[in-house]
Amino acid sequence: MDVEVRVKSGSKKGPLVQPGAMGELLVYVRQPAVDGKANAAVIELLAAYYKLAPSRITIVRGRSSRIKLIRVAIDA
Repeated sequence: MDVEVRVKSGSKKGPLVQPGAMGELLVYVRQPAVDGKANAAVIELLAAYYKLAPSRITIVRGRSSRIKLIRVAIDA
């Protein structure tokens, strides 16, 4: 399953996952967008949100952007 995610890095509101107005997920993380820290935090947070191992979450597109396409590997 692919999910569009809008990341708010360096947020005092995080860590938090909320559904957005247009079907995307809003992900708030405290880590800054430096050296991949925010991306790692997003993967950890989404793994907890979907109750999966972090290895099941990958960033498909947008590694250096606030808007990312995330692939969640859910077995049917």
